Amino acid sequence: MDTQVSQEWQKLNYDIYTLRQTRKEVRSRWKHILEDLGFQKEADSLLSVTKLSIISDSQNMSKARDILLKLSEETNIFPTSWELSERYLFVVDRLIALDAADEFFRMASTVYPKRPSGDRADKSQKAPRCISVVVP
Repeated sequence: MDTQVSQEWQKLNYDIYTLRQTRKEVRSRWKHILEDLGFQKEADSLLSVTKLSIISDSQNMSKARDILLKLSEETNIFPTSWELSERYLFVVDRLIALDAADEFFRMASTVYPKRPSGDRADKSQKAPRCISVVVP
């Protein structure tokens, strides 16, 4: 019984480690593009999302969602198994407010182009998930 529990803990620890590494990689990709767009000093604050974060303009919500889904579908900025995070909806909203969202998408498309379906390293490609956010 102890061996089974130990193996379950090992698997859980590995899953947590893998998730953390994936999150770091995604954040690093976003930061790289933000810095290339000239936001060297602002990159960390643009990527910082907390429970207190709000959408700057509710009218931007739809555009932010569209851009995020487009990033997911047309670039490799997110890993193929990544479930879209609300965190990046806030980041895209900030980019819209700075009038940099379209340029971010263009750069992401160049730096992290979508591989043709036959070239996928991960054969378990999942369809992008819809993002639902409740705006107060």
